[in-house]
Amino acid sequence: MFEVASSGEVRAAPAAVWKVLTNYDRMSEFVPDLKTSKVLSRTGNKAIIEQFGVASFLFIRRDIHLIVQATEEAMTSIDISLITGDMRVYECRWELVPVPETGGTRIVYSGRLVPKFYVPGMLGANIIRSDIERMMKAVLARLDRGDKPGN
Repeated sequence: MFEVASSGEVRAAPAAVWKVLTNYDRMSEFVPDLKTSKVLSRTGNKAIIEQFGVASFLFIRRDIHLIVQATEEAMTSIDISLITGDMRVYECRWELVPVPETGGTRIVYSGRLVPKFYVPGMLGANIIRSDIERMMKAVLARLDRGDKPGN
């Protein structure tokens, strides 16, 4: 089981952060190694999302296909759980914490995952942590630029 966490702060208000994080169809525009992301269905605060991406471990590249359910608590958190795909376990949580002093938002990500394919122990853990950090940096950069088409 790989457990990962990352966080960062942006100047954007929680509503702007929420808009970017829940626009699942556009995630692949700025999240590294995420090739496509598409909402298959939405009912209330739940969305079913299909994602295709790539995982790289040393010289090995592996295509990843996931169908996940995102459960949204408006402006507060998004819990993502695996329905089916190339993971045995895939659970993650995005939390939005308002920062009153700046009007910005602290974004906290935590996740647990177990791939269905071999990932080398400690080396794999470091690679996965690095991938999560790259994802968080991409999300923070997108938010600091603003969510305008073409950005």
